[in-house]
Amino acid sequence: MHALAGRQVEFSGAFHFWAVGASALVATIAGFALAMAGKRRSDARPALVGSAFTVMAALLVVHGLATPYFLVGANGVSSLTGAATLTVGGAILALAAFPTVREHRNIAWIIWLQAGLMAGVIALGVLALALPTLVPDVPEPSSAPAIALLVAGFAFYGLVGLRALRTITLSRRTSDLLVLIGIVWLAASLVPALTQDYRTLGWWVGHFLEVLGILVVAAPVALDLMRASPSHPLAGDLGGGELVAAEEAFLGSQVGALTRLLAEKDEYTEGHTRRVALLAVEVGEELGIAPARLRELAIGGLLHDIGKLSVPDEILKKPGPLDDDEFAIVRRHPGRGDALLGELGFSRGVRRLVRDHHERLDGAGYPHGTTAEALSLETRVLSACDVYDALCSRRVYRDAWSSDRALALLRREAGSAFDARCVAALERVLVRSLAPVAVAV
Repeated sequence: MHALAGRQVEFSGAFHFWAVGASALVATIAGFALAMAGKRRSDARPALVGSAFTVMAALLVVHGLATPYFLVGANGVSSLTGAATLTVGGAILALAAFPTVREHRNIAWIIWLQAGLMAGVIALGVLALALPTLVPDVPEPSSAPAIALLVAGFAFYGLVGLRALRTITLSRRTSDLLVLIGIVWLAASLVPALTQDYRTLGWWVGHFLEVLGILVVAAPVALDLMRASPSHPLAGDLGGGELVAAEEAFLGSQVGALTRLLAEKDEYTEGHTRRVALLAVEVGEELGIAPARLRELAIGGLLHDIGKLSVPDEILKKPGPLDDDEFAIVRRHPGRGDALLGELGFSRGVRRLVRDHHERLDGAGYPHGTTAEALSLETRVLSACDVYDALCSRRVYRDAWSSDRALALLRREAGSAFDARCVAALERVLVRSLAPVAVAV
């Protein structure tokens, strides 16, 4: 668009009117479709996103009606609405992710507000067109107000884009990537809208990108709402717990198939791995682990005992303590799990979690006696959560420990066997989930 900024064009007012009208129609359909989908799901997020599109649609309608020398003469409404459309839309999209806003439960109220805002903007625009002197011809391209709007718009779309990028890193869905591409296009459209005028080809290319951006954002978001496990890329609130709860949808069919195999082998082991994975990603989020590593932690948590597929049933399901020979066989499962996942093409990070989840900081673990220096933060998280859940689970040969007792053991061995930060984060997660955890023992 920058390269085309110097090329002069003379498109007619009628062309601009109908092109902008098509943009407004797309934005209106997208906005109300998202709002109604949110109402059906009792989810404020799509309703708020729909509000952003309908406000953009209203501004585009006024912008189209204000096309100079088509329905009306020269006026400032066209410049003002053209500059405000993307910036205001970006501001609402950015606002829609704040918890206090997106957790609002009165979806019908949001939809009525959305319709009211659209009608109000159009009414004010028509009034301004009837009295052209009400609105000055601002902002001038590349003027200080225009640059201020450009910076604000970049900030809004940058925030929305970062949330979408976090979702992409966790979900790895193509549709979520498309949302990010659409956000980038909308942000790019701000540049010609605020630095060029309608006589340059770059300005028209920006208008075209604006329409494409609305389509590329709205279509995947609408598709996401129809899924059993939506990722909400614009809100950016996809959590590690959702990855574990819907592993096939978010982590891939391989992970789903392996968890089913483990369930067929031993329901207790599969239930244990799922609980450990859920607890581990919550602790990982508490510690601020980056999204890409959190995804690996979710996969590693779900598959950390996959090597037990090779353990004979009479040992794995033995209704009593194992003897030394039987325990030696069980101790091989981390290495066998690592080998299996290597054959299936899993990442080194996931394989390391599977291989090292029984290692301890002081080197007293197995299978290799690895010490603290070689154990990643994710491995330390998984190790603590694995032991906690194992202790709190009832087995045929012993009763389940209380949460207090299990945490007391982890605290005693923090710094030697377990990472103290991970134990403290685990306790905070359990406190928030209303588990009966003692703060001190």
